[in-house]
Amino acid sequence: MQTEKLYDLDGYCRSFTAKVLSCEPLADAKKRKDGAAYGVVLDRTAFFPEGGGQTADTGNLGNACVLDVQEINGEIVHLVDVPLPAGEEMEAELNWEERFRKMQNHTGEHLISGIVHSQFGYDNVGFHLGTDGVTVDFSGVLTHAELEFVEYIANRVVGLNVPVTISYPSPEECSKMDYRSKLELTENIRIVTIEGWDVCACCAPHVSQTGAVGGIKILSAENWKGGVRIHMLCGLDARDDYQKRLEQTVRISNLLSCKQLEAADAVERVMKASQAEREETGKLRRALLDMKTAALQETDGNLVIFEDLLDQNSLRSLVNAGTAMAGGVCAGFQGNDADGYRYIIGSRNVKLREWAKAFNGALNGRGGGSDDMIQGTVKADADAIRAYFA
Repeated sequence: MQTEKLYDLDGYCRSFTAKVLSCEPLADAKKRKDGAAYGVVLDRTAFFPEGGGQTADTGNLGNACVLDVQEINGEIVHLVDVPLPAGEEMEAELNWEERFRKMQNHTGEHLISGIVHSQFGYDNVGFHLGTDGVTVDFSGVLTHAELEFVEYIANRVVGLNVPVTISYPSPEECSKMDYRSKLELTENIRIVTIEGWDVCACCAPHVSQTGAVGGIKILSAENWKGGVRIHMLCGLDARDDYQKRLEQTVRISNLLSCKQLEAADAVERVMKASQAEREETGKLRRALLDMKTAALQETDGNLVIFEDLLDQNSLRSLVNAGTAMAGGVCAGFQGNDADGYRYIIGSRNVKLREWAKAFNGALNGRGGGSDDMIQGTVKADADAIRAYFA
């Protein structure tokens, strides 16, 4: 017995009663991460199975949670967490918030694809609707301005609230129709029509009028296999995304004491000022490095340097210079007694890789390197470090 697909003609069916035709344990239950353990087939269902680039509906069936829905060997199988008795009638309810958001996004995608096809002649060659939004691939490249135009027209159509209808034309009728389809279909063709804007073969639930889409926003676009891939959101998902972006803009504008619509300019000014300060700091560090290098004195013993004003690369350069002047080792340290010190140690005469074992053991350190140079950290105070090298 084939399951009646309630979602085919009524995408707004959110609760229904159905008979359990079969309930079988899932062979891969232990491997699944969603907790599904049984596959249930019903005589009728409003749960849309995964397919056509769209994820499956979820919800409740009797006392079971519907965690996934798949079409397997022509059967719609509801993957649930607990077994259900075959032959019994069950009350079922979809996760309506989740389903409605998918309907908004899917109808919005049809509208965008229809406008792209009619205005630019490009085909929709890839589609995915998941928890992170909608991805659509088109067969040709669209500029930023062209995508803005498409988005503007799509939102105007949303405002017009035109009907979205479902039909099952005969093969003869289909042969005379101009409709979008990725596959060569010959029978049971389900056509979704956005009156005046798009005609497309599709198996998924849709809203009944474009006004229910609620708004369309193209978030980004990238070149993709000779065409373009866009990322978009519609309706409640678009609103949620806008809210998150607005909160970020408000935070930035508050931090920079600027108007929200001037936040980007304010950030740019801060970045330029920061870059100028980094360049000036770099000049000062180079000058300080030159001074510190010039102040080094040749010794037959060890050179020990504590220097927090230099960055790590500059400290390494200073240690390199000191290594040439020390008969023992040249050791550079940065940090403080409370948190410990980072070290860079070089030598021309001491095999440091082996030497580091005793050094780290004595000063509660960790690190290593080559025979010529080692680096790491120690948990000891400055007096203890100086005493070790005395």
